[in-house]
Amino acid sequence: MPAPTMEPSPLENPQAYLERVQSKINNLAEEFANGAINRLQFQELYEHYRREQQTIKRYLEMSPGSDEWKSATSEGKSVVIRQQNVAKVLGYSVYDNESGMPLNTIGEFEIEAELAVPMLSSYRSATKEIFGAEMSKTAIEGGRWLSYVPGEFTTLMALFSTDPAPQQLESMQELHELFERANRNLLSNRPVNPDELFLPHRYYLGRQS
Repeated sequence: MPAPTMEPSPLENPQAYLERVQSKINNLAEEFANGAINRLQFQELYEHYRREQQTIKRYLEMSPGSDEWKSATSEGKSVVIRQQNVAKVLGYSVYDNESGMPLNTIGEFEIEAELAVPMLSSYRSATKEIFGAEMSKTAIEGGRWLSYVPGEFTTLMALFSTDPAPQQLESMQELHELFERANRNLLSNRPVNPDELFLPHRYYLGRQS
């Protein structure tokens, strides 16, 4: 029985390697369009792949037939870039829709209530007038982003290290729905005792979500 034919490594053929990089760029565009990565990840990865392509092409023009182009390849570096620019959840605050006051703060939610409450009030007014009760996000100081997830009883504010991808916001929506479903009886009775609430948010702290 003949041994299976092994596919040649892209590193053995510069054109095959360039085609592979172009395929990565195309896949990157699909990821961004589908909401799997944020804008910063897309920009940084795209620039990385384009620089790699251009450098390899320059080597091929200057030294055709040599292996110098291989020094411009950067297998594995895209993983580092992707991780460096992913939005991580820093902290949460859950606000009561009726009183507008915080019920719980989890993680490093470094926004004073004196600032958060007016921001939340402005968000609610805008969504009622323009968007309806939908998720939203906004950039704040320090390159961080704040997302708002409205619910039946409460509104979740999540603080991210950078601009979150749409799929991350969908995870926040699912998380808040779980929180309200698990605590429905407690949230329905007034006054709400924050110490009795089940908080699934801790699992997502520091994660990509």
